[in-house]
Amino acid sequence: MGDKPIWEQIGSSFVQHYYQLFDTDRAQLGAIYIDASCLTWEGQQFQGKAAIVEKLSSLPFQKIQHSITAQDHQPTPDSCILSMVVGQLKADEDPIMGFHQIFLLKSINDVWVCTNDVFRLALHNFG
Repeated sequence: MGDKPIWEQIGSSFVQHYYQLFDTDRAQLGAIYIDASCLTWEGQQFQGKAAIVEKLSSLPFQKIQHSITAQDHQPTPDSCILSMVVGQLKADEDPIMGFHQIFLLKSINDVWVCTNDVFRLALHNFG
């Protein structure tokens, strides 16, 4: 019952770093993606570091703040880490909204990068 497994430590550190960058300077997020990375943002597909950073930098808000409710991390058979994040965000003066995000992390040359990223707001349409 000592330390968390290494994949949880890496996943948690990545999540903290990602949202700190997202909330302060989205243009800096390019450092965590590679040219082969894929992003699905609310159903829209983007591939490559440049396309992903362009999408994230062009989101239509000035300020954003994420609050993480829960995060889960798993090792994959090919030595990657799958991370799922559930939380809330507040953009500009909009109401607080829930979100879900999944990351697939891979170590390339001893640096952990995000190869796959899937984001959805937790909006429900019961109509």
